[in-house]
Amino acid sequence: MPGKRTVPPGRVHRLLGTGATVLVSSAHGKKRSVLAVAWQMPASIDPPLIVVSIGRTRYSHEVIRRARAFIVNVPGAAQLPLVKVAGTVSGHERDKFEGCGLTAEPGREVAVPGVAECPAHLECRLVRTHRCGDHTLFVGEVVGAFATPDFFNERLRVASAAQTLHHMGGNLFHLPGRVVDMSRGS
Repeated sequence: MPGKRTVPPGRVHRLLGTGATVLVSSAHGKKRSVLAVAWQMPASIDPPLIVVSIGRTRYSHEVIRRARAFIVNVPGAAQLPLVKVAGTVSGHERDKFEGCGLTAEPGREVAVPGVAECPAHLECRLVRTHRCGDHTLFVGEVVGAFATPDFFNERLRVASAAQTLHHMGGNLFHLPGRVVDMSRGS
């Protein structure tokens, strides 16, 4: 197509952008995990289902598979430094709750921890998995959802309190009205 350049296969997903970057947490036995995930989406209203896409080599992949439950924690701009660390440090190396300075709080409806610093949480029971190339789609039925009133009041308050994070690739995150380069620590 004239005037358009070729996008390499390993970058085509960036043409679509991402939904809000979230922290997905789970635990099985003594293993806890928390992972920054940009590939997530709602899949059904009735029943309420959401999908998170997680690489099969990720530590969290096996923890979620064994736990059969996970929590999608929705961070705001204030949690960006925590999200960056959670997305770059491996759970194979250390407990990321401790390593990222995150506070684990018990789920209300599932037996896995949520991230206390996040203003919203979707507690999910795993209902299905689907292998997609190098990732697995984890389909969770939302069995509990909780949010602070300043973050959500019948609608997500994106431009004000919510300030959801959107990963643009590498160290770049988009917040409402600005792009932040985390390689510069700002």
